[in-house]
Amino acid sequence: MRTAVVVFPGSNCDRDLAVAFARATGRPPAMLWHKDTELPPGLDLIGLPGGFSFGDYLRCGAIAAHAPICRAVADFARAGGHVLGVCNGFQVLTETGLLPGALIRNANLRFVCRPVGLRVETATSAFTQGYARGQAITLPIAHHDGNYVADPATIDRLRDTDRIAFTYLDNPNGSAGNIAGILSENRRVLGMMPHPERAADPALGPGDGTPLFAGLATALANA
Repeated sequence: MRTAVVVFPGSNCDRDLAVAFARATGRPPAMLWHKDTELPPGLDLIGLPGGFSFGDYLRCGAIAAHAPICRAVADFARAGGHVLGVCNGFQVLTETGLLPGALIRNANLRFVCRPVGLRVETATSAFTQGYARGQAITLPIAHHDGNYVADPATIDRLRDTDRIAFTYLDNPNGSAGNIAGILSENRRVLGMMPHPERAADPALGPGDGTPLFAGLATALANA
């Protein structure tokens, strides 16, 4: 299984995501710079990390979405590749149009940084197969613009097609439908605001993010 992590100016969770990928797969990921125009051959999974790409100027993720590497990531995703976007990565995925909706300023207008309770809404994806549907887990969040919004028809479509991956048990940012993470139509792209890579090392505390990476490694190894 070959993975890669994209690095933008202002990314600050790229190493965390790379370590989680390496721990799950047994091999370090390729590190891709935002100005790269091509992907390494044979990739199975690309990660878009958290942080503040391009200083969060304009809109969070909006400038990064137009970086040369994102054209290659979009082509990879549309061809059926798996992509995981965490926090700022989720924002980039909505700005590229790979996922519907948008992430806007938290309803309380404050940066929120703390562990939160989540409910796993589906176990039928490569990203969530390591969990049980309805399982309660805890992952950390750290964002100022994590308020997921979409029109009611989009929210209904996400719910009716089982594409809501995670919801908040106690909504910290005002997200519609308590949404914390969503899947693409082909279920191969996941965007989520909580940070599973920060909860994937038992030496650092509870490991509720570990099943996400372990499940991914298993699913892609057997694909």
